[in-house]
Amino acid sequence: MLSPHASLLLLRDGWNAIATGLQNLIARIRDPYRPELHYMRGPGPKWHAKHAVRAAPAG
Repeated sequence: MLSPHASLLLLRDGWNAIATGLQNLIARIRDPYRPELHYMRGPGPKWHAKHAVRAAPAG
């Protein structure tokens, strides 16, 4: 059986963990930097023009 003091310490630690998790979640939501918006999504038109594959003649 835990003493009342030990029970309060465990309860406080639990609430602190929840509060920290919520603070981290809010910080992530409010962070304006979205790196996935800045990633290169593939070769651009200059690369395609330089590396264009010419079609083989039919026949």
